[in-house]
Amino acid sequence: MSIRVALYHRTVYHYDRLVTLAPQVVRLRPAPHSRTPVTSYSLRVEPRDHFINWQQDPHGNFLARLVFPNRTREFSLEVDLVAEMTVYNPFDFFLEPYAESSPFVYEDWQAKELTPYLETLAAGLKLAAFVDSVSREKIRTIDFLVELNRRVQGVIRYEIRMEPGVQTPEETLSLASGSCRDTAWLLVQILRHLGLAARFVSGYLIQLKPDVKPLEGPEGPQRDFTDLHAWAEVYLPGAGWVGLDPTSGLLAGEGHIPLAATPEPFSAAPVSGAVSTCEVEFHHEMRVTRIHEDPRVTKPYTDDQWKAICEVGETIDRELAAGDVRLTMGGEPTFVSIYDMDGEEWNTAALGPHKKRLAGELLLRLREEFAPGGLLHFGQGKWYPGESLPRWAYTCYWRTDGLPLWHDPKWIADPDRDYGFGVEQAWAFSEELARRLEISPDFLVAAYEDPLAYLHRERQLPINVDPKDNKLDDPEERERMRKVFERGLSRPTGFVLPVKRGPGKDGPDWQSGLWMLRARHLFLSPGDSPIGLRLPLQSLPWEPADQIEELHTLDPMAPVERLPVPQRMLPSAPLRRKTKQRARPWEAPPAPVKDPGAVVRTAFAIEPREGRLCVFLPPVTSAEEYVELVTAIEDTAARLEMPVIIEGYAPPYDARLQHVKVTPDPGVIEVNLQPAAN
Repeated sequence: MSIRVALYHRTVYHYDRLVTLAPQVVRLRPAPHSRTPVTSYSLRVEPRDHFINWQQDPHGNFLARLVFPNRTREFSLEVDLVAEMTVYNPFDFFLEPYAESSPFVYEDWQAKELTPYLETLAAGLKLAAFVDSVSREKIRTIDFLVELNRRVQGVIRYEIRMEPGVQTPEETLSLASGSCRDTAWLLVQILRHLGLAARFVSGYLIQLKPDVKPLEGPEGPQRDFTDLHAWAEVYLPGAGWVGLDPTSGLLAGEGHIPLAATPEPFSAAPVSGAVSTCEVEFHHEMRVTRIHEDPRVTKPYTDDQWKAICEVGETIDRELAAGDVRLTMGGEPTFVSIYDMDGEEWNTAALGPHKKRLAGELLLRLREEFAPGGLLHFGQGKWYPGESLPRWAYTCYWRTDGLPLWHDPKWIADPDRDYGFGVEQAWAFSEELARRLEISPDFLVAAYEDPLAYLHRERQLPINVDPKDNKLDDPEERERMRKVFERGLSRPTGFVLPVKRGPGKDGPDWQSGLWMLRARHLFLSPGDSPIGLRLPLQSLPWEPADQIEELHTLDPMAPVERLPVPQRMLPSAPLRRKTKQRARPWEAPPAPVKDPGAVVRTAFAIEPREGRLCVFLPPVTSAEEYVELVTAIEDTAARLEMPVIIEGYAPPYDARLQHVKVTPDPGVIEVNLQPAAN
């Protein structure tokens, strides 16, 4: 997609008497090496009684030689051209291997051909000092040129200078200011003194007003603009001539249309030639007009165009519906940060220091757009070979009937905030959640890190190394060990509430059971994952395979009723069952149990982590069960005024629940949009 523009340029010389014009040389036709496509061009000359000969100078530039047989009082030139402003990458080139790093030396045959572009002026004190200050350490050539161009732009202040001619490099450096032609000639001489072939370029500069203002950096022109301009080009083996604009400090792009590129500025002048003695009045006019624009993301269709497109789409939708053709479409747009765009996490790495925080902010904005009553779930995503842990996955779930799945966003914790929650708060939440589900808190189990695993690891450390500052090579293992020993092996990591849906006296209700373990304590598998993923399920009492209850999710194609609305128990409502205060499980040894009854193999896991309270949801068989558990968690959080992080198992697939997911991918944040039918 591109923008097609028409450039108009008119130059008029009014003389106070009839004058004789010597042959005039005009260099106002785009040069052959212009990378911006010019689809049409015309040059009109007044007076009309003239002779014109199109030529190419020794450097390949187009020039028109005009001969006027009669005297005249006016001489005018009008240029009309149409250009395709197709964006191109100015860094899209390869270099010969020997020229990939600077400084480098041209091959003998090439240096001979480039002789006119290597000739230098005698360096004054200012120019010599500038050249001497340029580091000659080995560096990538493109990095060297970008920095040199940026430096020249930084030390020379741009000014409009109406006087004819070009300042010497010494004058420009002494004044620390100059026009575009002065700065371009300065850069040409600096490059030549550094051993690089360079040439002076005059041409048109087209700058278009951006469709949207940038979030940072200069805003650009406030209107479409064009003018005559000057810049430099440097010759790089393998790439050819590469444009450098020291006025902006950038490489030449699609807005730079070269007219003449020469070793010296005087041979690139737009118009040159003598005239008999007279007084002259000069008039100059330039403008650029957009004549065609393709629709694009930053400037989409007009209202009328959108209306026509929507009408066609609605007609197609009606025809599909009439034929019972059911179509949905999802999407996976990706996002990058506007900050630190060169960082590894925004180019190649899947994870990084800022990606998780920005993904959380993006998820909040998506919830506001798609589902103000949505549930935020902070879980785990894909696990790729070579990565020690599964990647995180942030998801927003909502009900398709428009009712809230989570009522008050303030009870969803900020994943980047430390609330100061610890073991005491986790225990209080666990007890209250059990009562909310009408389950006795006696079924709660304290979960500990396995002391044998970590004591064994501690014994392997050197005698002069503190486990809290263990000097291990693996950063993940080092951080894991530090956290465990700072908390202490005698303190619980979190609490587990076995729970399942089963038949009760008045219909299905939530039930629990005691977990009997050989070690008399619940010791977690070593690791960094939430404790709900590190439970020693293999240590639960043995049962015959045909007696183990398996979770079977409902057939997603089976007909379903409207998703029920669970009864809420708000902070002001009394709980239906109270239990007396009981001893905290980490303060008293567990009581022996002879018969645990039926083994419940799914469980809540409540864990304080980095000052936040994390609630791990167990797997369930239906969306109805999931919605009930989520409601119980929110009621408990509201009653205790404790925001929580929801993690663990996602709800089973159900058409009555929809979701949007935010996950990390190499160089980007990926958003998995829900399938949409309209």
